[in-house]
Amino acid sequence: MAYIYAMSDIHGCLDAFMVSLSLVDLSGDNKLVLLGDYIHGPDSCGVLDKVMRLQRKYGSDKVIALMGNHEEAALNGMWPIQSDGYGYDYEANENDEKYLMWMEDLPRYYTEGSTIFVHAGIDEELGEMWEWTDDFVYTQKFPPQTGKFYGDMKIVAGHTGTSVLAGDRGFHDIYFDGESHYYIDGSVLDSGIIPVIKVDPVSNKYYSVTESGDFPIMPYDLEF
Repeated sequence: MAYIYAMSDIHGCLDAFMVSLSLVDLSGDNKLVLLGDYIHGPDSCGVLDKVMRLQRKYGSDKVIALMGNHEEAALNGMWPIQSDGYGYDYEANENDEKYLMWMEDLPRYYTEGSTIFVHAGIDEELGEMWEWTDDFVYTQKFPPQTGKFYGDMKIVAGHTGTSVLAGDRGFHDIYFDGESHYYIDGSVLDSGIIPVIKVDPVSNKYYSVTESGDFPIMPYDLEF
């Protein structure tokens, strides 16, 4: 049985990223999907280097890195790669061109079974034609959408902190709306937490991966 692990919104927090990576099992046919926003935090280059090394080791078909809005901002020259995430920018370094070339090829979504992995979201009004979603929506959709999507499709996304969705400033876990949406941005710059979700694409079961084990994800309204 193969599982899909996913995390999002790393924002240069290499130490937190390494902790979350320690929970990921990439043996066999398991995969890791990273949902974007690798940069604009304390060690953006360190995070990018780690992701690129993982792809060289396992292949980009096993470690899938998606585009986030912060990568788009860097590509468009709107925000340098080296930034602390709070508006304090640093000078470009000699490796920036390498990172930008890597970012140019990042896909905007990935699907496995009935699960869509994406940074911000999709145009859900398109239903089964959702792949016609505008590029802007994939990486910058706001506000986040909840409720029932088309068929049995599920959406795993980041971009918006789960504390915002929960209306609870102290909540940084995975937010499940009880229908079709799993949001996994733990606001790492504030919380130090990068949640890890584990998906069984055959049975369509979703788990929160922690140091204590893997736990089925319950709808937020039922769990809290």
